[in-house]
Amino acid sequence: MTKEEFNVFCQSLPHTTHVVQWGGADVWKIGGKVFAISGWAEEEPAFTFKTSDIAHEMLQEELGLRPAPYLASRGMKWIQHYAKPGLSDADLKLYLKESYRIVSLGLTKKKQSELGLNQD
Repeated sequence: MTKEEFNVFCQSLPHTTHVVQWGGADVWKIGGKVFAISGWAEEEPAFTFKTSDIAHEMLQEELGLRPAPYLASRGMKWIQHYAKPGLSDADLKLYLKESYRIVSLGLTKKKQSELGLNQD
């Protein structure tokens, strides 16, 4: 996945906002909370996303994936896709959607209601 494809995909998710911060990283948020980050790790694009505890344990062992620098050192369950082989584009999109869902569930009930999220 290219950085442009990452940005197009994240933009396609409902109620997302985009900012460029932290030295030029593309940061995607839902309800003001970060769910995905794209920066550059050497020659390859690096994509960072929040995971469940189980997914974090599985993914950190895969080639091209690692606990996200800075976030992992603070005990947060974020993974960075930084090199090949990493995840396929389809799998990366699934994890980005799951990150979006996990972060949206952490929003206040009021914010979730305002955005029409998790109303099932």
